[in-house]
Amino acid sequence: MAAACAEMEPAAAPPPPPSPPPTAAAAPGSAELVCAQGRNLKAVLCQRCGSRVLLPGAATFARRELLLPAMRKKAAATGGGGDGDVVREHWLVRDMFSFENVGFTRDVGNVKFLVCADCEAGPIGWHCLDDKDSFYVALERVAHE
Repeated sequence: MAAACAEMEPAAAPPPPPSPPPTAAAAPGSAELVCAQGRNLKAVLCQRCGSRVLLPGAATFARRELLLPAMRKKAAATGGGGDGDVVREHWLVRDMFSFENVGFTRDVGNVKFLVCADCEAGPIGWHCLDDKDSFYVALERVAHE
């Protein structure tokens, strides 16, 4: 079953451990979002409706290449279209109950995509069903306050 998750990612290598907090080589602006312990300094919000997805300190910064479908409403996000984005910087959440407000698409292979539970915009993140303790929220797909 692990092969299904590997198909969703550009590389089939096993996932690397979460990276330390970003440095000067990180994407512009991400350094101000991460505390010294590598956790999110600001609340994570839906870009579209402003709904709170995560409270400050609820997630850890991680770098991992993942392919996410293009942003759209939940019904369209489950389609198998080939258009998407490779995202590299994420908030890694280890417990699904840490989320304030998030929804999940139906299974797409062995993956569920994360969407805003209020407006259903997404996908904002990715969860492989083989790894029950890893939920990735793409930094570029959310807002921070």
